[in-house]
Amino acid sequence: MSDAEWAVVRDAMPVPAWLEGRGGQPEGYCHRQLVDAVRYLVAGGIAWRAVPADFPAWDRVYAFFRRWRDKGLVTEFHDRLRLRVRRAADRDPEPTAGIIDSQSVKGAASVPAASRGFDGAKLVNGRKRHIVVDTLGLLLAVVVTAASVTDREAGHTLLARIRARHWRISLVWADGGYTGRLVDIARDAWRIALTVVKRADDTTGFVVLPKRWLVERTFAWLMHSRRLARDYERRTDTSEAMIRWSMSMVMSRRLARRAR
Repeated sequence: MSDAEWAVVRDAMPVPAWLEGRGGQPEGYCHRQLVDAVRYLVAGGIAWRAVPADFPAWDRVYAFFRRWRDKGLVTEFHDRLRLRVRRAADRDPEPTAGIIDSQSVKGAASVPAASRGFDGAKLVNGRKRHIVVDTLGLLLAVVVTAASVTDREAGHTLLARIRARHWRISLVWADGGYTGRLVDIARDAWRIALTVVKRADDTTGFVVLPKRWLVERTFAWLMHSRRLARDYERRTDTSEAMIRWSMSMVMSRRLARRAR
């Protein structure tokens, strides 16, 4: 990270418990080095043991990543950056609308059979990433499942998370994979209007559909991180953490450019 980007990241990082007098042992490594190492791994797609010697030892970097994943700190860090990006864009910190979609990716040999499946529509054997983004394309919620899980099945979990964390969300755009009972459940259980944006029957080839292109752009941002080119993780919550780390890089760089 540049100094300008580190200033953005440092202000958004959760405060360790020991600095607030809530117990715990002070960390022995610089936070900037640890964050840089995790970002290097996500961007470069390397293995944990291949972390360069310029960073702290790989097991210390992984311990930092694991602690942030298990304690929810990476989610808190990501959400703080998103709030700052929305404020910088003159948007309300809490969004009122979102776009939902999924992406199937191949699973590496390290992905266990219990959390992988085959997507018959995309002909992909691996996992599926279900996300909801706001109208700026910023990530609001993510769920990683086996590729065999349908959009409607994962939509229940995803919309429930959206309602729990973003109470002002009242409108979500989706594609045809989310039609059916999910539309009624979203309206009755979570008071969310799930609006399906469909292609016209007489269109051929590639067509930019209103609102749906926003979530497709977010998937394009994520694919810039080589660690996300396919799913390498044994656990689905690790995959979700990798996605949040990737999006945090997108947002911190954007904020650093605005600061300059």
